[in-house]
Amino acid sequence: MFSLPHLPARLEDLRGKLDARLAGELGLSWQLVEARQHKRVAVFVSTSDHCLLDLLWRQRRGELPMDIVMVVSNHPDLAKDVRPFGIPYFHVPVSGNKKEAEARHLELLDGNVDLVVLARYMQIISEDFLDAVGVPVINIHHSFLPAFIGAGPYQKAKDRGVKLIGATAHYVTRDLDEGPIIEQDVIRVSHRDSAQDLARSGADVERRVLSRAVAAHCEDRILRQGNTTVVF
Repeated sequence: MFSLPHLPARLEDLRGKLDARLAGELGLSWQLVEARQHKRVAVFVSTSDHCLLDLLWRQRRGELPMDIVMVVSNHPDLAKDVRPFGIPYFHVPVSGNKKEAEARHLELLDGNVDLVVLARYMQIISEDFLDAVGVPVINIHHSFLPAFIGAGPYQKAKDRGVKLIGATAHYVTRDLDEGPIIEQDVIRVSHRDSAQDLARSGADVERRVLSRAVAAHCEDRILRQGNTTVVF
């Protein structure tokens, strides 16, 4: 991060010099962003509200340098929870035709966002969508993967007697749940915990991990190289 006097007037010349050095000589991919400019974020969600409401609350308190410009969901359930925040809520059903739904998503996002956050959005994102969206996509999920795939992971974890549960936030790529990892965390659990206890603890970890990942991205503290990241 740096500051230059009269930056707007010097910006074009600065970009040219940086590109010659970073891209031309070093072969790096790079971008120059204005730190005080908040990222515009779209949050995708299904019916679980914990990650969505945490992001909305942190934004309202000024804890995250971003502006949530829309919430998109395949269910209408959380519209009433989003309304007090004054943010548009778009219900786009996916059950009928997924291609039509994703076309509507792209129409909503086009030119309006810098980042898409999947805050427990329980749909698989297609390769066509990722090719067309033009901005990074961040996802959050429990860290049992690749174990306990599918429905009811916390009951499966309880049945196996797990002692650690956690969450992983990562960039979304064509390889399902295998994109570059941004943030992770775990907590200890025991045989005394029910499946409901595990799910509640897991939701707490997911909130923390997702908010930290989104903050790191919005503060431009992440370098991506291949399928890994360096987070400053």
